[in-house]
Amino acid sequence: MVFGKSITFDEEDIGKVAVAAGVSAAYTIADSEFVDRLRNGDADAFDTLITRYSGDIYSLLYRMTQDAEEAGDLTQETFLSALKAIRSFRGEAELKTWLFRIALNHARNRFRWWKRRKRSETVSLDKPLGDGTATVSDTIADEGETPEQAVMRMELRRRLVAAVNALPEIFRETIVLCDVEGLGYEEIAQALGINIGTVKSRLARGREQLRKRLSDF
Repeated sequence: MVFGKSITFDEEDIGKVAVAAGVSAAYTIADSEFVDRLRNGDADAFDTLITRYSGDIYSLLYRMTQDAEEAGDLTQETFLSALKAIRSFRGEAELKTWLFRIALNHARNRFRWWKRRKRSETVSLDKPLGDGTATVSDTIADEGETPEQAVMRMELRRRLVAAVNALPEIFRETIVLCDVEGLGYEEIAQALGINIGTVKSRLARGREQLRKRLSDF
């Protein structure tokens, strides 16, 4: 099987992918003919697959890892795995949902790798973005806010991100897929390999844990 498009993501690629995440929903779901082309190793079809879904995959993985470099690496791994596994795709779920499932498996494996090595890292709101001087704080500033309001909002954002990251994996995944990525219950069920009732239960329990973690704010 061969493919044409490079799936090595440098900083410029990551930036483009992040932008693409906001418009990727405009694409239609691949039909059976397109899937057949992928199964037959059509390089143009694989290029199209990356163009259509890399934004969504990178966005999801960034939410799960809070690390641009890790998200880029995992996006690459996701498409490599998809290339190898495409013959097993039977159309029970949409291609995007199938790719999400592969991406989540890679994120889980990487997260467990971090835990075994007791990795602990926080992201500073004052950390420069890319090679420029703008910081995360700059990107969420609002000129209409007082300094006190801006500080409160940034603190809430920090607390919310920390609270989501601290959730058990099963709740964090479900909340990110639903409340951040905007997937419906059925899509989440397909992506996680669980039933809709379990999706609803995990969402309810995860949101309740978030409320408790943020109750003193």
